[in-house]
Amino acid sequence: MSFSGIHSSSLHAIGGTPLVRLRRVVPDGAAEVLVKVEGGNPTGSYKDRMALAVIEGAERRGALAPGQRVVEFTGGSTGSSLAFVCAVKGYPLSIVTSDAFAQEKLRTMRAFGADVTVVPSEGGRITPELFVRMRWEVDRIVEREGAFWTDQFHNTDALTGYADLGREIVQQTQGSGVTVDVFCAAVGTAGMFAGVSAALAQAGRIRAVALEPNSSPMLTAGTPGPHRVEGIATGIVPPLLAEGPFDEARTVDEEEAREMASPLARQEGVFTGTAGALNVVGAIDLAREMGRGHTVVTVAPDTGLKYLTGNLFDS
Repeated sequence: MSFSGIHSSSLHAIGGTPLVRLRRVVPDGAAEVLVKVEGGNPTGSYKDRMALAVIEGAERRGALAPGQRVVEFTGGSTGSSLAFVCAVKGYPLSIVTSDAFAQEKLRTMRAFGADVTVVPSEGGRITPELFVRMRWEVDRIVEREGAFWTDQFHNTDALTGYADLGREIVQQTQGSGVTVDVFCAAVGTAGMFAGVSAALAQAGRIRAVALEPNSSPMLTAGTPGPHRVEGIATGIVPPLLAEGPFDEARTVDEEEAREMASPLARQEGVFTGTAGALNVVGAIDLAREMGRGHTVVTVAPDTGLKYLTGNLFDS
């Protein structure tokens, strides 16, 4: 990432994020844990990479016409990122979301000019049925407005954006004496997991481990459930999971993940949300098993600034 010169667009500020070695939350004798800190992207999320890739992919194919409305249903960060990209490129945007997700995210979508439809949840919980109702609202907007649906759960253009994240990890570890043995991350659409693991595999054999909260063990037990980890575990096996190397799925205790958010910020300076904390807990578990001489890489998907109205950082 270069800090010289002038970007012709704020879209060029996407990417080039740091790879950080954790030192204080990883136990003695464990493998190294490296975290790709994505909060420095323009909206504070790695979803900026995906949003730009899917919009530009649609433009190249002629699936998105100048001035055409774009629509998606999302738990928040995808909506914020699409709102940012569509604002810069001049596309009107409709987002379908829910009160189950952080208010900061909904406000960010509106700040970038998106029209936001909020579908009520069951007591603030993220459930499979909630996504069904959100999708129904998307279908209505497509029919009424002739909108282009980005279809984040099936859109392989997302892999293009996330492959860049994986290639950055390769570049950042080259010449450092570090060999990436394992990549682990929680999956929502699985675009990031698949895109990054594929890029890392091109540079050498890695073990790719998908993570999910123990409260919704769809990948490990075939049983979806309600949970409070935004951006992951949508109650299905995501189709994009098949697009990259996938060796194993593991659960991570949701409460342990929530408890990790504060020490991760206060001891390591890595300020991220629940999914990022869950990724770190999963990475530490793997590092403890593997021991010294190995390296586990994971991702902090977004900034903790998106979660300040909840109780995540109260401990």
